[in-house]
Amino acid sequence: MLRKTIILLLFLAITACGPGKKRRTYSKTRTVSVEGSTEDTSPKIVPKKENKKEGRKNVKANEIISTALSYSGTRYKYGGTTKKGMDCSGLVYVSLKENDILFPRTSYQMALEGNKIRVNDVEKGDLLFFQTSKTGRRINHVGLVVDVDGDDIKFIHATTSRGVLVSSLREGYWNSAFVKAMRIL
Repeated sequence: MLRKTIILLLFLAITACGPGKKRRTYSKTRTVSVEGSTEDTSPKIVPKKENKKEGRKNVKANEIISTALSYSGTRYKYGGTTKKGMDCSGLVYVSLKENDILFPRTSYQMALEGNKIRVNDVEKGDLLFFQTSKTGRRINHVGLVVDVDGDDIKFIHATTSRGVLVSSLREGYWNSAFVKAMRIL
């Protein structure tokens, strides 16, 4: 009896772990043809034309991001602006300066520059501002947006504990400390 029970349990385990029902996937596009027609009726995808100004802005943003990423792993140093050490506003300041954009040196002064934008409209090259001090009321941290993937916004910044690194605005700490986004390009 015990042997039959074990065999039955093994049989049930094997069949339960087997492949489930196959899902059918349906294409969302349909091609309809009319008998005798020589015309192609499939939907046309027209590439979005980018104007020259936007193209230059994207190139500039990528250059600034590339400069900032070259400092990844640099240790944190309050007031620092070199590979030996830097703080968050130093990282943004140097990245912009090396690409011929003059900008204030401190994060709260940077927050006064550019145009305020909604977080849903953030693009590469925009700045994110944070208030991380529990006692202070002014902006004291800044990050540079390096990638936007749907609602996941990645930004490069310098933290006291880990130095220069890329973080996500989805992370609880940064999401709760977020104050505003500004477009400078």
